[in-house]
Amino acid sequence: MSADERVAETAAAAEPVLYELLDSGVAVLTLNRPDRMNSWGGGLARAFYRCIDHAEADPDVRVIVLTGNGRAFCAGADMGDLDTIGGAGTSGETDVTQLVGERHPHFVTELRKPLIAAINGACAGIGLTQALMCDVRFAAAGAKFTTAFSRRGLIAEYGISWILPRVAGWGAALDLLLSGRTFYAEEARELGLVKDVFAPEDLMPRALAYAEDMARNCAPSSLAVIKRQIYRDALRNIHDASADAEKLMHESMSRPDFIEGITAFFEKRPPSFPPLKEETP
Repeated sequence: MSADERVAETAAAAEPVLYELLDSGVAVLTLNRPDRMNSWGGGLARAFYRCIDHAEADPDVRVIVLTGNGRAFCAGADMGDLDTIGGAGTSGETDVTQLVGERHPHFVTELRKPLIAAINGACAGIGLTQALMCDVRFAAAGAKFTTAFSRRGLIAEYGISWILPRVAGWGAALDLLLSGRTFYAEEARELGLVKDVFAPEDLMPRALAYAEDMARNCAPSSLAVIKRQIYRDALRNIHDASADAEKLMHESMSRPDFIEGITAFFEKRPPSFPPLKEETP
């Protein structure tokens, strides 16, 4: 390796979020502040938004996997950044956007592509909120989870009071938010917070296998519409949701993806779906 290549490799390794696009159509985003347990701060947030936007816009990306480098997925807000938000503005309010970034965690629910979390270690506070906003979650055995807010004199931040009851149920959400207790990946699986738990060394291979199967066999157009349905219908009644689904079904049957999916099924071969098209304004 030349000196220039070593410099480039060192610079890339120092990025707060690493980005890798696999040949399978899966983009892997890795939170990369292991010395700070991938704690959420302004620099990491900006890099995360940039990588997510790139993956969302790239037609070669069909599924996104998010994980962390080191012992943690994301151990919450970076306490070292708290002094940057201590000054009150003219309104007398503290500006926490300098710490958490300009987007709320729920923005990832509006992506057209599936986002899968591979929770490799500690997942706390806003890190847990970010994980819950992902569409599917896997965890490493023994990974620690906590909401933590009540034990820091805080409240249920940035939409976790909306997503946690929907993922784990009302009783579990009240327990986890009010107590702020620590629980482990195995209990998270029992509560439905994660789909499955694997040995740490198996986490990424298993999460990638799941993502790659989705990228290989599912129509990007279908994934985009289904994801929008799920989150939008959470705020609607069953009659409106069903009526909208009927309209969307007719639209899907007019796309070539439907013909390809049916043809591949009868021909007993993997489907060859086209990339997701850009949305027109």
